[in-house]
Amino acid sequence: MVSFKHLSLAALAAAATAQNTAIRYMPFGDSITEIICWRALLWDKLQTTEWKTVDFVGSGKTENNCGNTKYDRDNEGHSGFLAIDIANKNQLDGWLTKNPADVITMHLGTNDIVQQNKAVADIIAAFTKLVGTMRTKNPKIKIVVAQIIPMGLGNYNAKIQDLNKAIPTWAAGLNKTESPIWIVDQYTGFSGSSDLRDGVHPNASGDKKMLDKWYPALLTAFAAAQAEKTKAAVEFDV
Repeated sequence: MVSFKHLSLAALAAAATAQNTAIRYMPFGDSITEIICWRALLWDKLQTTEWKTVDFVGSGKTENNCGNTKYDRDNEGHSGFLAIDIANKNQLDGWLTKNPADVITMHLGTNDIVQQNKAVADIIAAFTKLVGTMRTKNPKIKIVVAQIIPMGLGNYNAKIQDLNKAIPTWAAGLNKTESPIWIVDQYTGFSGSSDLRDGVHPNASGDKKMLDKWYPALLTAFAAAQAEKTKAAVEFDV
């Protein structure tokens, strides 16, 4: 409980803002974040929880005819984009400047592999730069990174699995108490034949599987972000 006994009006206002501001959550990635429906499913599921006020943020509002007129469509999914290009062009810097976030999910790497057969080491290096950008914009940002879903066409899954195998060790090396990285395995249990509508993007069953993988990690991340806001308010207690 925050004591307001000796707080100035300015401090009271700051404490109230810290306690009451909604968690800002950015779904970040490529088309598997943009033109899908797992975001709609996530928003719906949050409405029955203490996290119903979470504010989805981002410059885009695209979806996949999800049949939901109520959910918060804001996201930073960009169809066709490569992790390496986003990092090299410093695009995330601008996106986070316009739409700051407390929590971010990242599902990236599919286009790097499918479009240009980029080396896993180069994709991981891009991930490192992207995490650095996230933390420059918010040193306490909570980060959830996906081991990405399989493809249902071509011969790409071996390299996708190589990338996915590299992600946990990479994340462990960058993990920080104030800005933790959680890994979500979106590959295991996801069918490249029955959970994709076109060999690339999730269908209804795929969206549900992605939601089920994101959800526990996001609840943990939201709680950690809220704890930061509460701590900021308590620091005004004199």
